[in-house]
Amino acid sequence: MTLAMNLRLARHVLVVDDDRDLSGEISHYLASHGFRVSVACDGAEMDRILSGGKVDIVVLDLMLPDEDGLSICQRLKGPDHPPVLMLSAIGEDVDRIVGLELGADDYLAKPCVPRELLARLKAILRRKEPKPGPRRPASVMYGFGGFRIDVLSRELVAPNGVTVFLTAGEFALLRAFILRPQRVLTRDELLDAARGEDIEVFDRAVDVQLSRLRRKLSSFTDREFFKTFRGAGYMFSEPVMRL
Repeated sequence: MTLAMNLRLARHVLVVDDDRDLSGEISHYLASHGFRVSVACDGAEMDRILSGGKVDIVVLDLMLPDEDGLSICQRLKGPDHPPVLMLSAIGEDVDRIVGLELGADDYLAKPCVPRELLARLKAILRRKEPKPGPRRPASVMYGFGGFRIDVLSRELVAPNGVTVFLTAGEFALLRAFILRPQRVLTRDELLDAARGEDIEVFDRAVDVQLSRLRRKLSSFTDREFFKTFRGAGYMFSEPVMRL
C-alpha cells in the first residue's frame, strides 16, 4: 500500500490552536502514531479545512484570536460535525463543565502529555464508531416431505422446485405447524400464531385456510400432512427437519 493511500485511510485530526509550537508538537506526535493531521490557528482557518474534506475529530483550544473555543464548540455540535476534544491552559472547572455542556466530547488541560491526548482521542473515536446491530440470519429453512420452507422470506418450494404461492394467512398457519410438528394444535393456538397476518380472527377461518393449504400441497404430492382430531384440533403429522 502506498504512502498516499495510507494517508487517505488514516483518521484525520484537525488541531485548532494558535500556539504553533504546541500544535506542531501535537501534530508530529499524532502523525507518528498513524493519524493524518491538519492544523488551523483560528476559527476561520478551521472552517476552511472542515469545508475541504472529512475530519474525524477536532482538537480545539479554548482561547483563539478570532473566536473563543466555547463558541466554536457550540456551532460544531450535532451529528453532522466531528467530535471535539477541548484544550485549555486555564484549567478551571467551570470552563471544563461549560465546554462539555456545549458539546465537547472531552476536555484536557494544557500543557498536556501527548500520550494522554492520544489515548483520549482514540477513546472518543471508539465511542463514535457505529455499533453493529444484531445479525439476522439470511434464512431459516425447514424441510418436510420433499418441501422446503423459509420462515423468514416466507417462501415455500415444492419437491419439483416450484415456488408455491401462499396467502399471508396460509403461510402463518403452515409456519405454526412447521414450528410445532407432530403435536395437536387447538384452533386458539393456530389463531394466536396467525394473529397480525391477513387472516380473519374467528374459528371457521382456520378450517378454510387449512383446506386451502391441503389442496395446494396435494397438487405436488399424494402425502397427507394434516390430521384432524375432533374437538381437539389439528396435527402436522410429517417429520420436520431444520436445514
